[in-house]
Amino acid sequence: MNAEADQLDTPRKTQDERRTVRRQAILDAAESLFLEHGYPCVSLSAIVQRSGGSLATIYQMFGNKQGLLRAVVDRNTDESLKDLDTLLASGLPPRRILEEFAISYLAFATTPRKIAFMRLVITESLTDPDFGEAFDRDMQMKYVARIASLFENWNANGLARIDRPRQAAELYLAILLCNLPIRFMLGRPPESTSREDTIWRLACFLDRFGMEAEASA
Repeated sequence: MNAEADQLDTPRKTQDERRTVRRQAILDAAESLFLEHGYPCVSLSAIVQRSGGSLATIYQMFGNKQGLLRAVVDRNTDESLKDLDTLLASGLPPRRILEEFAISYLAFATTPRKIAFMRLVITESLTDPDFGEAFDRDMQMKYVARIASLFENWNANGLARIDRPRQAAELYLAILLCNLPIRFMLGRPPESTSREDTIWRLACFLDRFGMEAEASA
C-alpha cells in the first residue's frame, strides 16, 4: 500500500521539483538582467529568452515584472536569514548569536552584487512609492519580525531582558546598517567594518538587554 502511494506521489513530486527549478532559473535570469541593464530597461521577454520557459509561466508565478522584482528581493532576504537559523541551531548564547549574525549579515549585504541590487531597489522605490512600501513590508519587516520573535523567545526563557522586542529588533538592524543606505543612494562603497568594530558597535545594545557572553551555568 505504501509503495503504491509513493508511486502515485512521484509524478506530483517531479512536477513540484520542475516548478522549483523553473522558478529559480527565472529569478536568476531576472536578477542578472536587472543588474546588467537596470530594472526599467529589462522586458519580461528578455528574461524568458535567458531563462527559458514562457511569458505565461512568469505571469502565473509572479504576476508581472514588479512582482518578479519583489520575488528576487524576497529570495535574497531568505538567503540571509538562513545564517540566523544556522546560528540558532548551534547552541550559542544569545549574545554570540547576534554578534555572529551581524558579521555574516554585513558580509552578505556589502558584496558588490548586493550593493548594486540595493541601489536598483532604492531607485525603483523612489520612482514608485507603492513598490517602496511593499519592499519595506516584505523585506525589511521580515527581518524585524524574525528577530523580534527571537527576542520574545529569549525573554520567555530568561536569556534576555528586552522590554520592547519589536523596537529592539529595529534598533539592532539600525546599528548594523548604520549609514549603509545613504552610501548606497550616493553610489559610494561601504566602509570596511572589521569583526572587532562590529562587535564593539553592538556592545551597548547587548549589555542594555542583559545578554551575557556565555550561557549561565
